[in-house]
Amino acid sequence: MKHSANHSTTQRTRRGRGGPARRIGRSLALVLPVVMVLSGTLAVTRVNWSGDPSDSVLTASDVSTAHQVAHNAAKAPQDVLRDRLLTELQEKDPGVALTHLQEAVNGKPSLAKHCASIARALGRAAVRAYGPSRAQSYARPVCDTAFASGVLTASS
Repeated sequence: MKHSANHSTTQRTRRGRGGPARRIGRSLALVLPVVMVLSGTLAVTRVNWSGDPSDSVLTASDVSTAHQVAHNAAKAPQDVLRDRLLTELQEKDPGVALTHLQEAVNGKPSLAKHCASIARALGRAAVRAYGPSRAQSYARPVCDTAFASGVLTASS
């Protein structure tokens, strides 16, 4: 009888105190959801959203924070494309950005209705980066001269 009373006291003490397994479980319960959300968010950035197999894929190293990745994933495809092309315009030149705009529209025709507004945004950004005359030298008939229109409105 003495043995069983001692055994129940040991059980109650362990449950009330919380051993190492309980502490590890609590830690995992807090950390695991965060890790899963971040890994899922970063996995989404590996998807080629443009549909063009030659496009480079965004990697986690291209993104400063997981918050920015989640924010970009929530944007409309045309907004993501515009932001990517504006970055390309700054890093390379307007000609490369215009070529990629045309390829994106050819690969995903649903973007055609946004082509002119994206091209105008590229034209305005080109004026800010290169000046009016140099920006105009990159003009080509992508989206019905919308790039040239953007250059003109930013120049005046």
